[in-house]
Order: sequence, then structure tokens, then C-alpha cells
Amino acid sequence: MAASWFPQWRKQSASATGLVAPDEILPPGQTIIMGLQHAVAMFGATVLMPLLMGLDPNLSVLMSGVGTLLFFLITGGRIPSYLGSSAAFVGVVITVTGFNGQGINHNLGVALGGIIACGLLYTLIGLVVMKVGTRWIEKLMPPVVTGAVVMAIGLNLAPIAVRSVSSSMFDSWVAVMTVVCIGLTAVFTRGMIQRLLILVGLIVAWAIYAVLTNGFGLGKPVDFGLIASAPWFGFPATTAPVFNGQAMFMIAPVAIILIAENLGHIKAVAGMTGRNLDPWMGRAFVGDGLATMLSGSVGGSGVTTYAENIGVMAVTKVYSTLVFVAAAAIAVLLGFSPKFGALIHTIPAPVIGGASIVVFGLIAVAGARIWVQNNVDLGQNSNLIMVAVTLVLGAGDFALKLGSFTMGGIGTATFGAIILNAILSRRQAAALNDIARQQN
Repeated sequence: MAASWFPQWRKQSASATGLVAPDEILPPGQTIIMGLQHAVAMFGATVLMPLLMGLDPNLSVLMSGVGTLLFFLITGGRIPSYLGSSAAFVGVVITVTGFNGQGINHNLGVALGGIIACGLLYTLIGLVVMKVGTRWIEKLMPPVVTGAVVMAIGLNLAPIAVRSVSSSMFDSWVAVMTVVCIGLTAVFTRGMIQRLLILVGLIVAWAIYAVLTNGFGLGKPVDFGLIASAPWFGFPATTAPVFNGQAMFMIAPVAIILIAENLGHIKAVAGMTGRNLDPWMGRAFVGDGLATMLSGSVGGSGVTTYAENIGVMAVTKVYSTLVFVAAAAIAVLLGFSPKFGALIHTIPAPVIGGASIVVFGLIAVAGARIWVQNNVDLGQNSNLIMVAVTLVLGAGDFALKLGSFTMGGIGTATFGAIILNAILSRRQAAALNDIARQQN
């Protein structure tokens, strides 16, 4: 560990690779421009996830900026990362609040108590990691487990996405059109536009929807009067949390997913920068946990590190942590603009529903990607049975009732994966050892 909390930032060194290290600094103008690029990169998911949960996207963007600044302070400015709205909360928030996927979630307070509980658990795990390291986490939640849980979350959300666009045939076709727009953006564009495929595809679908409804009267028109009447600056509305035991127990295990995400993202950055970031892993968990608690306490979404921003760093080779201070400041400014919020609220519900179909599918595929990247062997019976059971529990929303408490599909899938892996992998290891002894 370094003697000082913050590094001594220095000017960019003459590097053959052109890499800007985390403890190096760019000129102010370049820092702001790079910060703007990172703010744009996080924008799509950080706005979309709150909309899917019925949260105020203005407030969530604001708290993502505040959370990123808090993360920067707690990690001592040593880990380049942006904290944005996490997709891992979508399923459990919808489940505990009964949200129908459109408008404002009027039962939001119950979910906020659970988000705070999740942040607290995450923070406590971070404190343990600061003392003993991450090896125990990697043993408890190997890639086969985290991949299965992430995929189960995506499959659990699939019916919600489909129901949100099934109220009329027009809405269903708009959702299909949105999926096509996002797909075309993903395949036929390059560079920054391709990295913002959800946002760009959503904007294009939104424009087509406006032409069809406002121009040809085929559906509910977009009300642009909301944008004109909204002021440029103002404070977003906040919501007080409600601490319900069942909701807290359902949402708190999301910390497992956040840990897996954060661990993987930081190791990826370490590999790209050639820096050993393990000594600050515990601080990163604590920073993310406290940022989640702070966001949930006022009505914002739980937050996590973002792969989108890691992609920007990989392309630009700029890893200066000060760039993320600039990105956070830009997000805070946007959060204090009701006009920006009004613009977001004009996005039609079927367009959001179409985007959610893609996003939830990508969450499921992300689980498979974890298996591929870590060479998970599904030929082993222990892995095969654990994955099979986890996916069905999650996709089928299998619930278990214990007294007055009910654990939903995501909870049973998460705990089922961890418990089954602990039991079956130990037996599998014992069997392999027996075979090895017999061969010798």
C-alpha cells in the first residue's frame, strides 16, 4: 500500500504505447473532453435502468455523479471507474414494488430500503476484503456461479419486458422497431456510436415513433410541451426509504452480483494498465457500497462500476482517474436540470419496452460470456446440475415461503447457485481425487 491516501499526480510521461496511467494528468481541456466522453458512455444505461424501475432518471444521474466522486475519495483516486445505475436491481425492485414498467413507481420507498440494505452488505464485505483479501470471494462465487446468477436475472426479467409492450399491437410493433434500430446500430456503426448502441438506437426509434404518432396519428403522440415548460435548473424530487424486512432480504443479495461485476472490472483495468490494483479492491467495494446506500437514501438507483467506461478507456488508453472527476461533475450538472429530466420522460413507453427486451437479453448473455471468458467446463456434472437448476429457478420465478417471508426467483436462484456449487463441487473434487489415486 502507498504511504499517502492520494497518489501524486504527474504529467503524462512519454510512453511508447501512448497510455495515460491512473496517476497521470492531462491538460484541463483534454480532461474535460475525456470526462464528457465518459459521461456520454454511461448515459444510456444510467438513464434506462431507472426508467425500467420507475425511478426518477434525473436523480439517478445526479447520484451517479455524486457516487463516482465518493468512490474516487474512498479509493484515493487510484482506480479509474464510473459508478452508474446497476441493471442487477431491476428484477428485484420490480418484484418487491409490483411496478408495471411504466411511469413513476409509487411503491418506491420499499425498494429503497432494500437498496440501502444491499449497499450496507456490500460495504461490510468490502471491509472484510480490506483485511483478508478477495480469495474467499473467488472460492465462494467462482465464474460458474456468477455466470449462472447473471443469466438467471436476465431470464427472470424477460416476461416483464414482453408484458410492457403487449397492451396493443401498435406498441408491440414499436417494440420490434426499437429492437431493430438497436441491432442495426450495433452492427453497422463504428467507434463511439457503436459503444452507445442502446442510446443511439433508442433515439432513432423515438424519432420514428414521433413521426408515426405526431405526424400520422397512429398512436399516443409525444408531448414536447413538457420540455418547453421545464426550467433549466432545479432540484430533483427525492423519496424517503421504507425499511421492510422482506424487501430488504430480497434486494440485499444483489451485493453478490455487484461484487462479481466490480471484481471483474477492476481486474480488467489492472490488466490494461499493468498496475496491481488488488490492494485497493476492498476500498473499491466499500466505495461502491456507500455510494449505493447514499443513492438509495434519497430515491436513486443502486450503482456499480461500468463496463461501458472501461471500453472507452481501452480505446483511448487514457486511465487518469481525474477524468472521472470531470465526468462526475458533468453528471451532477445534468441531474440538476429539470429540462433534461423532462426530455427523458418524453421517451414513449413502447420504445422503452423495446430497449428493455435488448437490455434484459444482454444481461442473460453476459452470464454466458463469463463462462466463456473463464473456460467454465459444463461437461462436469457438478457445474451442469448447478447451472441447470439455477436457470430454471430464475426464469420460472420459483418462490419459497418461510413463514411470512417469501423469497422470489432471483433470490432462490442466487442462494441456490451458491449452495449447490458448494455441495456439488466438493463432491466432484473428491471423486476426481479418488480417480487420481486409483490411477497411481
